[in-house]
Amino acid sequence: MEQQTGGGAVLAGRYRLIEPIGRGGMGKVWRAHDELLHRSVAVKELTAGLYVAQADRDVLHARTQKEARAAARIQHPAVVTVHDVLEHDDRPWIVMEYIDGPSLAEAAKAAGRIEPREAARIGLHVLGALRAAHAVGVLHRDVKPGNVLLAKDGRVLLTDFGIAAIEGDSSITRTGEIVGSIDYLAPERVTGGAPDPASDLWSLGATLYTAVEARSPFRRTSPISSLQAVVNDEPPPQRQSGALGPVITALLRKDPAERPSAMEAERMLMEAMEGREPKAAQAYVPTRPVTTEELASARDGHDAPDAADRHAPPSGRTAGASEGGQVPAARHAPTAPPGDVAPTAALREPGGAPAGREPAAGRVRRAAAVALVAALLGGGGVFGVLKYTGDAEKGGGADKNASASDRPEPGGDGKPKATPPAGWSRVTDPAGFTLFVPEGWTRQMDGDQIDYTPDNGKHFIRIAADPSPDHVNPYAHLLDLEKQVQKRTDYQRLRLNQNTFRDSVRAARWEFTWTEKVAHPGPRRAIEQMYIAPDDTEYAVYMSSPAADWSTTQQQFDIVLSGWEPPPAGN
Repeated sequence: MEQQTGGGAVLAGRYRLIEPIGRGGMGKVWRAHDELLHRSVAVKELTAGLYVAQADRDVLHARTQKEARAAARIQHPAVVTVHDVLEHDDRPWIVMEYIDGPSLAEAAKAAGRIEPREAARIGLHVLGALRAAHAVGVLHRDVKPGNVLLAKDGRVLLTDFGIAAIEGDSSITRTGEIVGSIDYLAPERVTGGAPDPASDLWSLGATLYTAVEARSPFRRTSPISSLQAVVNDEPPPQRQSGALGPVITALLRKDPAERPSAMEAERMLMEAMEGREPKAAQAYVPTRPVTTEELASARDGHDAPDAADRHAPPSGRTAGASEGGQVPAARHAPTAPPGDVAPTAALREPGGAPAGREPAAGRVRRAAAVALVAALLGGGGVFGVLKYTGDAEKGGGADKNASASDRPEPGGDGKPKATPPAGWSRVTDPAGFTLFVPEGWTRQMDGDQIDYTPDNGKHFIRIAADPSPDHVNPYAHLLDLEKQVQKRTDYQRLRLNQNTFRDSVRAARWEFTWTEKVAHPGPRRAIEQMYIAPDDTEYAVYMSSPAADWSTTQQQFDIVLSGWEPPPAGN
């Protein structure tokens, strides 16, 4: 049985445990008080050893001792100092410097993302710590946002050398054992190659990507799929990295021989921190020919209409799909300079991926334009309709908000299939998604908008999809939309909160009221469920009606959600 160590316990007669401040797979970290030197310290408790056989416990204890030895060999201000190692409750504890401040993971989550210049500054400090470690033969092997600490006084420190490898000491790492956080492992480590300093630099690149893009570049729905992504997939194109983008791309080259050296990376990060484009990084960014079609698309993107031109309620003009059965594609310019570019020119993208297609093997990306959020007309202002390009693989399981009677049941293809209730039909839209629609409701399009309505938009359902969302999560996206509408209408929020939808914790629901003045005058109410599927596509299902009809609309919305399916993979 696990022995509990409560706050107030004293270790080695001097370290009084105050409160837990972190927890991981190997142990727990406490804030403690050194009663001899009267200072705060961090104490790492190895809890994993409580649950394993004695032989494995010995290995874990040896790792802890090794962590202390590895950190003690590194003399650098960006490495957390180890003060002491002791035995308590038949397991080792490490006493370390206490850092008053969050980890990079916590800071990025709280802020939504880290600005590129600040991320470059953080990267410089981490790189300095790694260079000092590599100089004494120590590889960190677990560089990730959670192991980068940001002190309130501006210092940046690298911690947790618990799985560090000291050159010439392989006695406590077992054959075939993978150690480290899987979506920050370098590809050569996943495939069984020996790690070297370039492996730590790759992990630094993945860490910086996560900081500025607000998502891990290779995290998938399972450990196996994450490992496969590390080896086979290029990171998704960077959209928020600025001058830091080419540096991240250089660090994330699959072949360690093609990555910059630590000295080269330092110069690149310095330039990015100063807001200058790191010219040397461009040598590491893959290139490819630009097609005539892509150049035309780029020019279209520069001539795209103002967003306000797309903000309009359903017009009642009924239409089917556009040519070829596809929904009109939203204008999206590839990363290319404006103006005339020769078709044979090379196109570089910050993420290193060919423009206009997903680099993962075997996946075909599909573009479909759909609209998000109902139009709220108030005076000269318009609310909410946004245009997206959408594609996806199927999301997770059933909507956790659906009633038991609406839960999916196995269909003939072996996949979960919900049965529409009486008076409803299962509809597969030309854009590829499937949903339950009340009988008599028809598909309408006005430009890029896709709605289902029985009465030209007085009551309607609307769907949106974005394969590369700009926001860190749906909750942040909805908060941003809310800011836009508060200035233009008599908007009132009823709810806006994070939730779980289709097994995705990256989800949020929004419900609100306003008074429409033009298309369907009078008090109205709307509800929207937004979530991010396992392939990182953001979906939104939205429904609106007159406020007087809300009791019925609320029930209809739950049924719509119970039948929702994103487009199948490969569409």
